[in-house]
Amino acid sequence: MAEAYPTPLAGQRLTSSLLRSMQSQVARKTADTARAATSTAVADPHLFFEVEANAVYIWHGWIKYDASTAGDIGIDWTAPSGALGEWRGWGPGVNRIVGATDATPPVIQADTSAATGYMVRIESNDVTSLRTFGGLGAGNLLTMSLDGTLRVASTGGTFSLDWAQRTSDATATTLYTDSWISLQRIA
Repeated sequence: MAEAYPTPLAGQRLTSSLLRSMQSQVARKTADTARAATSTAVADPHLFFEVEANAVYIWHGWIKYDASTAGDIGIDWTAPSGALGEWRGWGPGVNRIVGATDATPPVIQADTSAATGYMVRIESNDVTSLRTFGGLGAGNLLTMSLDGTLRVASTGGTFSLDWAQRTSDATATTLYTDSWISLQRIA
C-alpha cells in the first residue's frame, strides 16, 4: 500500500498548515562551507531539518563539493535518539592508489575497500553511519546523490547532514552553494 502523510478525510477542512504538512521540505546551501584539518563530522550549517516524533520520512538530495585526494570527504547524519533507517550516497569512491605510474585501477567493491579503493560507493548504510567519498584535488568539482529513509522513534529533533574530511588535510574540503536535500514525511 502506498503511503502518504497526512491523509485528508472526507469533509475535513483544508487549512494552510494541513496543506504545508503535505509538501516536501527543502534545505539548500546558501553559502559555501569549507573545512580543513578536521576529520570530525559536524552538522552542515544549511542542510538540516526538524523532524517529528513517530514519523517516517524519505529524502533525496544533491551535493557539489571539492576535496583533495588526501582529504576526501566523509558524510554522516545526525538523527534523534532511537531513530532508524538507511541511506545511500551515489558518489566517487576513495582511490587509495598513490603515484601516477600505478597500473592497478580502482575496482568495484561490495561494502569493503581493497588496496585499490572504490570506483563508486553505492552501499546501503545505517542512517547514522559515516561513509567516505573521494576527492580529485581542490578546484575539481564533484557531485553526489543522496537518498534514504528515516523512521523517527518517540523523540523528535534535528536531522542533519554532517560532514568533514575523510583524513585531516590542510587543503580544505568545500561543500558548495546550491547543494540541497529534500525531505518528505510519508507516515
